[in-house]
Amino acid sequence: MLLYSKILGKGQPLLILHGFLGMGDNWKSLANRFAENYEVHLIDQRNHGRSFHTTDFSYELMVEDLHNYIKHYSLKKVNLLGHSMGGKTAMLFAVTFPEMISKLIVADISPRYYPIHHQLILEALNTVDFSVQKTRREVAEILKKYINENGIRQFLLKNIYWKSKGELAYRFNLECLTKNIEEVGIALPSFTNFNNKVLFLKGENSNYISKNDNALINAHFPKAIVKTVKNAGHWLHAENPTDFYNHVVDFLK
Repeated sequence: MLLYSKILGKGQPLLILHGFLGMGDNWKSLANRFAENYEVHLIDQRNHGRSFHTTDFSYELMVEDLHNYIKHYSLKKVNLLGHSMGGKTAMLFAVTFPEMISKLIVADISPRYYPIHHQLILEALNTVDFSVQKTRREVAEILKKYINENGIRQFLLKNIYWKSKGELAYRFNLECLTKNIEEVGIALPSFTNFNNKVLFLKGENSNYISKNDNALINAHFPKAIVKTVKNAGHWLHAENPTDFYNHVVDFLK
């Protein structure tokens, strides 16, 4: 089973992994800019976007998926960028297959354990009944009862598509992701490391990476540097795409 992707541009490969409940399309605007100098692979991870749905979900499996993807396209020494859940996948891939990675960029996530914190979003998504809610507007009204932030609602609504005439559906595998939610926050295994260059990007207004994480980051990634994207929270690539792009390009150069 091969992961779905969109491939843009030419040059050294730059693989981008989205976060939880996201998909590669979320990165399309930035990918077009990166594609001026790199071969960009916008990848949908398993149970997300247009990639395959399974009953199993773990970082080990997502690393295996990515390894199969890189082998399929005969890619060498890729640059790997991952945000949030995608950052966790990217970190585990780098410590597992260091020989396949040139440089690693991790966006607003650290190697530590994170408690479950998506319960309300999952509750809202599971409340939707597509046999009753027949339009995007009706789905949006359900989500609004649970989720105050319009940006998060719009992010989730991008995952809705017409499965058949008159029938909406989610692109992500909600049943599997709800069942395996505890997997999303697990820590990078102890005593694993990656000795090439790594860039950690932290959103200025986000608490996903704190100063307390620096020691753990350095233990796993001795050549890591941590930089802050100003005026941005957890979705730093969407909230300040210009600074995010500049940090990544400067690092890759």
